[in-house]
Parts: sequence; structure tokens; C-alpha cells
Amino acid sequence: MAARGVHFALSDDEVAALRAVGDDARIGHIQEAIETPFFDKARHYLAESDKAWDAMHRALTDGELAWDGGTYPLNHAVMGGEQLYGNDDYIISLKTPDQVREISAALDRFTKGEFRKRYDAIDPSQYDGEMGDQDFDYTWESLEAVRALYRRAAADGRYVLFTVDL
Repeated sequence: MAARGVHFALSDDEVAALRAVGDDARIGHIQEAIETPFFDKARHYLAESDKAWDAMHRALTDGELAWDGGTYPLNHAVMGGEQLYGNDDYIISLKTPDQVREISAALDRFTKGEFRKRYDAIDPSQYDGEMGDQDFDYTWESLEAVRALYRRAAADGRYVLFTVDL
């Protein structure tokens, strides 16, 4: 399992096209119509969190890996939002432009020290990674990239899509 997370900032048209396909075709659509063009020509509208998305989500919520844990808007930064896929091999969650602005503002209030306290509160027995300074730095670096993407998406009135293959 790769479990590599990516956030994409999508336009209204890109979201309409994504919503127009059903669950069975959604992953293929994301790979062809979103991943390939964004990685090739629109990298400024994506943020890769690789495997750090797990610790990031836990630290921004209540320490659990659940859709509805923690409080809004931080619980929407990664897994929360409109779930666009019903199977257990992918997570595909969408945040509206209004939610993106609120998430961006909440993420901008975080300091590295505050994030470290939340990271350190994650139950290591529930976390698949190896907690420690190296993992924290990796997670913080990914959060900084995601935070920058949310700022860009908020400024441009875009949606944010989070995807991860499980």
C-alpha cells in the first residue's frame, strides 16, 4: 500500500467534471484528469504530503484517524469534507472554497511548537509510523506545503481535494 497523500486546488469546472463521474470511474478520472496535468503543468496547485498526511490529520484533530474527529475547520484540512468515494481503497475528500478559506485561516494560526504538542499527543500504538523528531520534521514540512496550498487556493477561490490510496 502506497498511502501517499496529495492535496489539489481545483477550479469549479474541475470539480464539476469530478462530480460527474461515479465511484467506479472516479479514481481513473483523478489519475488522468487531475494528477497527470497537475504534476506536469500545475504543481503550484498541489501539495504532496506523502505518508505524513496520517500524522498531520491526527495532530490537527483528536489524535484519531477518523473522518469526523476533532473540530472544524482543522478536521477538514486532510480527511474531512465531502467524501467523494465510498470504497475503502482510497480516500477522496473535497472542501468548498468557503471551507478552504476557513481551513487556511485556522492553519495559519498554528506555530511549530503548538503543532509539536499535538503531534506528541498522538497515541504511538495507534499510529503506523515511527514517532520522533525525524517523523515530526517530515510531518511539519508537509504541513507547511499543505498550508501554502490552502493559502493559494483561498486567494484564488478554489476547492481543495485530498486524495490518498490506501
